[in-house]
Amino acid sequence: MYKRIRDLREDKDLTQQEMAKLLHISQATYSRYESGELDIPTAVLITLSKFYSVSIDYLLNQTDIAKPEEGKSK
Repeated sequence: MYKRIRDLREDKDLTQQEMAKLLHISQATYSRYESGELDIPTAVLITLSKFYSVSIDYLLNQTDIAKPEEGKSK
């Protein structure tokens, strides 16, 4: 379910342990996020979104556009 967070982590050559440390959680918990066994809390989604500079919608597979358009006029 959360293949994108694994792909983003691997693109940065980071381990699950390193990501868990960044998020102040155990490696086992982070592993469960990646596998979809455990829903990712909103605060963690926000942290991941900022860390990877991508939208939360992208992390949740709601869009294939990684970065929302900045400065888009309404």
